[in-house]
Amino acid sequence: MSRPWRLLDTGLRPASENMALDRVLLESCQAGAPNTLRFLRFEPSALIGFHQSASQELDLDYCRDAGIAVSRRITGGGALYCDQGQIGWELFVDRRTFATADMMEIARQTCGMAVRGLQSLGVQAAFRPRNDIEVQGRKIGGTGGAFDGEALLYQGTVLIDFDVERMLRVLRIPREKISDKAIASARERITTLRALLADATPSVATVQASLVQAFSEGLGVRFEAGDLSAAECELYETYKAEMGGDDWVFETDRPRLEVATASALRKTPGGLVRVMAMVDTARGRLKQVFITGDFFIDPRRTIVDLEAALRDLALERIDETVEGFFASREVDMLLLTPDDVLGVLHEAIRALEREDHERVGV
Repeated sequence: MSRPWRLLDTGLRPASENMALDRVLLESCQAGAPNTLRFLRFEPSALIGFHQSASQELDLDYCRDAGIAVSRRITGGGALYCDQGQIGWELFVDRRTFATADMMEIARQTCGMAVRGLQSLGVQAAFRPRNDIEVQGRKIGGTGGAFDGEALLYQGTVLIDFDVERMLRVLRIPREKISDKAIASARERITTLRALLADATPSVATVQASLVQAFSEGLGVRFEAGDLSAAECELYETYKAEMGGDDWVFETDRPRLEVATASALRKTPGGLVRVMAMVDTARGRLKQVFITGDFFIDPRRTIVDLEAALRDLALERIDETVEGFFASREVDMLLLTPDDVLGVLHEAIRALEREDHERVGV
């Protein structure tokens, strides 16, 4: 019988402790420790990716005033808000486990297992490339992974409950954009087990048990509850002290960049199209785009998928990304065309060259 995988539940912890445990478990995996599935939860925390700057990505004044801890992950990716309403899951495995180094394929396989775990709870979960888990077009969990030597860390979340307004305030978004309309728009893109199942919302233990079963079946392995080894506990104490300090959190900090926000509106034969774009002008990247209007499109999730495809994208790749997006799927848009959408997006970006756009330090 193959060696069982270790199952860890490290419970509710401050961000710095969770980050320290990530580092410990990844190093242990490289050193030959058993493959491990870890469950974790966070006290209110703002997490930036390894290469990000806290000053650029977060409203640090709000985090301080609201008692929200700030920490930096050992993995890349974007800034996140985490609290007790989310369950985190992480796989620390030998990189040969998935027989591929293609992170997109690993995401597809791993998210597929997590999807089956959520489906067993009675929700219509599905994988949304590149690395999200959704329910009928609304995100219920994000995932991401990274190789480090011979080890792979792949991690994800499940939203049991979520405070959208707090998330928007934690991230460095212009204050005037955090309106009732903006909050409502964000809520339309996110869902939770509580929103879907109401009084039948499963407990943390039930969600974790469903995921354990799904990963066990999907990976063909047996899990055995375990603890940190003595060596891991010693390393944890070292990293907990290091990663709880400002030197770790602000190691990659840089002066705030200027992010510009602009909107464009156009009446097309297929309906009204409105685009709001947030652009990192220093790096020439489209940080985020929101597309709304009274047009018809089927499947309805198409716009959500397009927004995801455009997130944190180099400006020079906008045309090829939009064109490739629509060329790769069947979409019914009636009289609306991909060129219409692209035209309004370019109009919003061109508005940044005029004096009527808004700029905020991030």
